[in-house]
Amino acid sequence: MNGGVSVSGGERSGAGTRSAAKRAAGVLAGCLTAPAGLLYLLLAGVPLGAFLLWPRTRSYALGILGSGARRLVEVERRRRTRFFGDRFPEAYGGEGAVRYLAARSWSGLVCGIVLALLGFGLVLAGLLAGGVVRGTTGTAELLTQLVLGGVLLFLGLQGLFALTALDARLARECFGPSERELLRRRIDELSVSRAAVVRAVDVERRRIERDLHDGVQQRLVALAMLIGRARRGGARDPERAAELLGQAHREAQEVLAELREVAWRVYPSALDSLGLEEALGGVAQRCALPLRIAYEVAGPLPRPVETAAYFVVSEAVTNAAKHASASAVTVRLAVAPDGPLTVRIEDDGRGGADPAGSGLTGLRGRVAALDGVLRIDSPIGGPTTIVAELPCV
Repeated sequence: MNGGVSVSGGERSGAGTRSAAKRAAGVLAGCLTAPAGLLYLLLAGVPLGAFLLWPRTRSYALGILGSGARRLVEVERRRRTRFFGDRFPEAYGGEGAVRYLAARSWSGLVCGIVLALLGFGLVLAGLLAGGVVRGTTGTAELLTQLVLGGVLLFLGLQGLFALTALDARLARECFGPSERELLRRRIDELSVSRAAVVRAVDVERRRIERDLHDGVQQRLVALAMLIGRARRGGARDPERAAELLGQAHREAQEVLAELREVAWRVYPSALDSLGLEEALGGVAQRCALPLRIAYEVAGPLPRPVETAAYFVVSEAVTNAAKHASASAVTVRLAVAPDGPLTVRIEDDGRGGADPAGSGLTGLRGRVAALDGVLRIDSPIGGPTTIVAELPCV
């Protein structure tokens, strides 16, 4: 039952080589665009210098300077998107664009100088190798040149890596959300997911209370009444008392079955003892509809991920059986290499599921608590497809 998508080592190596070459081309392109930005700042900034210093004309001068800087910054944004795969919103003008263009131009020029020095070092290495072949380079000179060249190569590569990291950080601060903004968004997401989990827990508690009150409690009352009637009429009509005791015995068995059902909905013990696959097998056994489960997960999953996946499947299957008038349900669980666990539930019911309903809202909160995503597609007339992606890290 295990499965997945396998990628050969040669394909991964080829993809990695292409990605490295693409990034290297992006770094080289950044070195070529940097002089244009610096030249614009010099040609446009110097005449506007006096207006930039005067508070009354500063905003107008910044607008003029930013309008031209915007075009050059847009080139940088497209370069980051084309060669590095970054996805940023449209670039903006004004003081932010001018500040980015100034920092980016200087870092690009320094990066170009570092690349030029590395190229010059390669030329010197070639001349040194030629001297060794011709026998004109002695051993002492060779060792000295190798040590010096190795140190300069190390420093050059470290500087190049630092400058490329600076380029990415400048682009992120200019085009995308800053680190402070990302932290604020993360705090907001955690606050929302925490509130959703609290609401889901409250909804689950109310559902359990309703199941116990309307189901188990009523059946226990009926069981007590049957036993009481059997006790009171046992001396006068033993046959009737035996019949009542038989009814009480059947009622007790049904109460036990309903208690087990409630306990399974709260938390299945098989999830801890046997694992997710066996726990889902229990869902299939108790489901009133034909349920087909494809479990394509090779290795163990984190316990919170298993729990969330189980409840997503259980709730979706229960909804399909109770509300969708479905005749069959299909469940598929799969993990892509280094990817999330994808849980896909599809039924052939009438559709029209309300994503804002209490059950699906609780599932969304449970999934969001693990930084997962829950997608619901349920057009009128069906089918209904629920996909949950749960990170396994």
